Amino acid sequence: MTYERMQEKKTLVLCVDRDDDIGYKAQIASPVIGREASLAAATALALADPEDSDVNAIFQGIRIYDDLVRRGEEVSIAILAGDHTDMIQGDRKIATGLEQVIRATGTASCILVSDGAEDEFVLPIIQSRIQVASVRRVIVSQMPNLESSYYTIKKLINDPKVSRVFLAPIGLAMLLYAVATLLGYPEGATVIVLGVVGSYVLFRVFGIDDVFGARISSLQSSLEKGRFSFVTSILAIVLAIIGIVLGSASVFENYTSEFSMGIFLYVISFLYGSIGWFTASALIVTAGMVIDGYMNDPAALQRVIVLPFFVGAIGLITYGASIYTLSVSNLLTFSYTPSQGSQLITLSVVGGLLVALIGVYIQSVIGRWTRGKIGMAAK
Repeated sequence: MTYERMQEKKTLVLCVDRDDDIGYKAQIASPVIGREASLAAATALALADPEDSDVNAIFQGIRIYDDLVRRGEEVSIAILAGDHTDMIQGDRKIATGLEQVIRATGTASCILVSDGAEDEFVLPIIQSRIQVASVRRVIVSQMPNLESSYYTIKKLINDPKVSRVFLAPIGLAMLLYAVATLLGYPEGATVIVLGVVGSYVLFRVFGIDDVFGARISSLQSSLEKGRFSFVTSILAIVLAIIGIVLGSASVFENYTSEFSMGIFLYVISFLYGSIGWFTASALIVTAGMVIDGYMNDPAALQRVIVLPFFVGAIGLITYGASIYTLSVSNLLTFSYTPSQGSQLITLSVVGGLLVALIGVYIQSVIGRWTRGKIGMAAK
């Protein structure tokens, strides 16, 4: 029998712990391969947290493994874990670990065992590398009289995943409402709370929080490698916070109880007060990327050299557009007339296009320089 025919008959029982409870709580490195190693990992996790549902999933995987062995099938078992704080990096870790398991066990199909829908988000990743013959979801059953309201609420509060997703925005909204009321802006308190909660919902829906998580991981990597972009990123965060504060101050400055601005003008007023600081923040970040590219990766310099110019162009155009919009909106407190606003948006658009063109030209020059440098190094 050929190796390929033997491989087709082998089955992998695969347990997935996407949030890496076995690593975070039990200090077990992933991937875990083999029945004894999987049993030891499940036991260690049960001792660390007896209420963790991943314990039941791993034991269920071991049970399926034993049943298939008794039937005379060729079976392997493995546990894959992701990352406790960064789901994007965790999914990549699962993909890499699965390739290691496939090479080590020589299997071509698997039975996926998970403790819930969250782990099954990685199903497409697994299917792209191995055939999934079956999916077994383990639901822990309990007696109804044990599931009291107090116990359920306590579990939700103590679960960091649930508290970050649901309780954090509620607490932040209440805090902002109290602060706005104490500062004498009871009318704006509701606007602030709705804006913050709405922004949070959009962040979750569009996955922007994952982007921030990836950015934090990149920041940590920059610190560990001694990159200059770590310093520029910290400074950029400070400038962005200042921009948020001054943008909010601009909204309050232009707000009057006699004139209803509408949500669109609130946003434009916020941009008017904050866009300069946001642009400076982005410029500092991209400048750090350019410096790191020049010092560590000249081949990547061509890709990043144009970023500061594009950021500056967008900042100029946005600033001019915000001034023009507010100047023609008949705000009593705004200092620019409609004619001045028209002049400024014209100058900002022209200036932004010139800055972008300069960036494209410099990018082409840097591209020729890096290609020449790489060619000389190859010789």
